[in-house]
Amino acid sequence: PGALYSLMCSARSPVSGNRAGHPATAEVAGPACGRLNQDIANAVVRRHKRFFGRGPTKAQAFFRHNFVVVVLEDSLTEAERRLVAGGHREEVLRMRLRYQQAMRDELVSAIEELTHGKVRAFLGGNHSDPDLVFALFVLDRPVAGERAAAAAT
Repeated sequence: PGALYSLMCSARSPVSGNRAGHPATAEVAGPACGRLNQDIANAVVRRHKRFFGRGPTKAQAFFRHNFVVVVLEDSLTEAERRLVAGGHREEVLRMRLRYQQAMRDELVSAIEELTHGKVRAFLGGNHSDPDLVFALFVLDRPVAGERAAAAAT
């Protein structure tokens, strides 16, 4: 597991924020690609905050070859949490999927700008308990600099 972790250039600690409406900001230690992980996480968090009025309290981003993965935690709004608690989990998850589709162009643009690759596919998912959002971006080529960063670890 440790070797795979290094090769993935995964953020060593998740991005954290708080419930007072302040979005997560990245504090990532590690190899050179740690900066790219931080920038990706921050870009996705900013777009979520702009779209929902609040950002998640935790975010992680990592890449391997031509795959970029972003995981957000604690992203549901208070209204969505109440709907889930009231038995409307499926409706909230369906709406979240629609939101993700509506945000697609902005998210893809941010990933393309940061990775200098073209996003061939974007897949997203949501989970209500625990409150998680997943985004997978498949690029047309490996992320530049991955080999150099992995070799340095």
